Amino acid sequence: MDAGRLTRIPVFSELSPEELSRLAAFATETSYPQGAKLLREGDYSTELFAIVEGTADVVRGGEHVGSVGPGDLIGEMGLLEKTQRNADVIATSPMLVISVSHWEIRRMSKETIAKIEALVTARRQDR
Repeated sequence: MDAGRLTRIPVFSELSPEELSRLAAFATETSYPQGAKLLREGDYSTELFAIVEGTADVVRGGEHVGSVGPGDLIGEMGLLEKTQRNADVIATSPMLVISVSHWEIRRMSKETIAKIEALVTARRQDR
């Protein structure tokens, strides 16, 4: 994947060119149709998704608790904290996402992982 595409995701845009190149080597792009379930509540976290295009609903315990769209990350906290998913995420339109698995995250430097965690935490506090 082209590292420049990652800069379309706000949390990744703050990484250095070297960090972006390393992340790009591990990241993959995937398309999902409307209605696809990207994440299932209760599943173990194995990857995070950065939304490039499209929207999705976040559903916890059968109740709609939010919506996500371009630039948002989903599944990152469960992946970084090694916990189960706390909600379903269901595409409300066709989606293009960039995914990074836990195996790929583990191959990144500790500094890059720490930086991603800090950026994710900061973004969550801004909401």
